[in-house]
Amino acid sequence: MDDSLTLILVAVLAFVSVVGVGWVFVGGSQKTVSSRRLKSVGPTGLKRGKKAVSALDVASSRRKQVQETLKDLEQHQKQQRKQTLTLKSQIQQAGLTWRPSHFWLGSIVIGVIVFAILMFSGRPPLIAAGLAVGIGIGLPRWVLGFLRKRRMKKFSLEFSNAIDIIVRGVKSGLPLNECLQIIARESPAPVGPEFKLLVEGQSVGVDLSTGLQKMYHRMPLPELNFFTIVLTIQQKTGGNLAEALSNLSSVLRARKMMREKIQAMSSEAKASSMIIGSLPPFVMGIVYITTPAYMMLMFTEPNGQLMLAGGIFWMACGIFVMKKMINFNI
Repeated sequence: MDDSLTLILVAVLAFVSVVGVGWVFVGGSQKTVSSRRLKSVGPTGLKRGKKAVSALDVASSRRKQVQETLKDLEQHQKQQRKQTLTLKSQIQQAGLTWRPSHFWLGSIVIGVIVFAILMFSGRPPLIAAGLAVGIGIGLPRWVLGFLRKRRMKKFSLEFSNAIDIIVRGVKSGLPLNECLQIIARESPAPVGPEFKLLVEGQSVGVDLSTGLQKMYHRMPLPELNFFTIVLTIQQKTGGNLAEALSNLSSVLRARKMMREKIQAMSSEAKASSMIIGSLPPFVMGIVYITTPAYMMLMFTEPNGQLMLAGGIFWMACGIFVMKKMINFNI
């Protein structure tokens, strides 16, 4: 029994010693492998990891800045849309120096002149007053809208060339303010005068984003809105301004080409609507020239006047519907 216990104890001690020696060698080899790996990675690998993390932080912060800038611009644009619908803003957008009081005074004068002409020609006072009010309010509004649309169309046609001036100037090393001054001096109206007001505002301390928002208030075009967003984001977050404006110029030219293509494709429908709209007045004029007594009943008799007013109303509704059907906004 004593010999057997001795043999068992010797065997257990031998097993423990073998396991201990193996653990020492295996642990040392793992430590050497890990140290070799750390040496192979070295400080450059850690630096690369830090650089990757810092690049991600910069990208996320820039994305947040862009989102905040877009939110601020959206709020400003909502306020400006309400302001651009006022009469004072429409007069500025038409390029006129009138005051709203001058506009209303001119409308009253036109209405009084029309009422006097109709009364002297023997028309009933009620019809004369209605026509005077309609012409006095509608005619100045139509003229103001025509001048406003014409000026905005001229601006949109020349605006892409102004952006190209900025792109070429920035690529050649000129600062943005110098490029804006070149546009103010060289570009035709209304682009030149609008940029001149922007440059003059910067010279007295108005920052670029505020000046662009004021320009958009005077010229509410989607092209100028895109330009304002690009410059505002570039000022706050940085980036390649020349590339961004070059892409914007390409987009504006593509929009212009699409608009002209749609106008060419819808020209037949526009000609048809013009012919249909002008046919009833043309026929009425021919009948009045050939047989005046037959047509004068429409102007002298109450039933004829009522029929004539109804015909004018329905013709106006038809022309308005056809105009909406053939006009496409791009």
